Amino acid sequence: MFNLIVRNTDWKTGRANMIAGRALAYTSDGLKQQFQPEGNLALDDLAKLPCLFMQEGIRYEEAYVGHITRHQMTPKGVTFDFTLDRHIGPLPNFALYELRSALGIDDDFEFHHTHWAVKDEDLLHVVLRMYASRRSRPNVFALADFANVDHCLVSAMMPFAKDFSDVYDTIREAAKTFRMNCQRADEIFENRSVMQDIVNLIDSSRVVVCDLSGRNPNVFYEAGIAHALGKEVILITQRLDDIPFDLRHIRNIVYDNHAEGRKELAKKLIATMETVLSR
Repeated sequence: MFNLIVRNTDWKTGRANMIAGRALAYTSDGLKQQFQPEGNLALDDLAKLPCLFMQEGIRYEEAYVGHITRHQMTPKGVTFDFTLDRHIGPLPNFALYELRSALGIDDDFEFHHTHWAVKDEDLLHVVLRMYASRRSRPNVFALADFANVDHCLVSAMMPFAKDFSDVYDTIREAAKTFRMNCQRADEIFENRSVMQDIVNLIDSSRVVVCDLSGRNPNVFYEAGIAHALGKEVILITQRLDDIPFDLRHIRNIVYDNHAEGRKELAKKLIATMETVLSR
């Protein structure tokens, strides 16, 4: 059992407040009776429970595990001091969102709504599951502890050459069929290292399309990263011989780089994406 306290605030300050009307929102009737007998909050009992202090949102916002140390009921609500467990967190909200059922969060609106709920689940057990799912860190580029996938993002791994501009446009049009955006690494300038931009793009993509035409070594490397990260990878090529032996067992799309060939490529991409997105 734990307190889930959601507010758009800086939890590192050690003090916060909650409007009385938001206390025990999204809490089961049985727990409400236990912690609000006769309409009065049992703050001493609530303070004995571990707390998940969460900022509002489901992306890069942060949450912390801790305990309430002091509390006071005021005319406006509850003011409380707390400590954060320095051995845990901060925990990214997108990772908590993936485990929302295990946290007893049945309504997505809880991530966006200021409130104080009591959940009957084991908070520390869920946090241990999160840490067990952390990924090992590579030495040549940075990788976030937890995957953060944009389910509306398709990335295209291909040579940065004019000959592939129309092919890239074809991939983007296929993605639009599913109301998804498509990006290529040369459109991103967030890091000094191009490789870091590429890894970030792959890591956040729902689908990765890799064009192996011409046996470009960079694209092979990027396809390997995408496979290692468990992405849905679609292999395309202008020549079947450009696909190495280790990848021949994976379904691929062979296309011709002219107007009619790209139309056929679009049809096959849409059919393949429809399959992988349904998984």
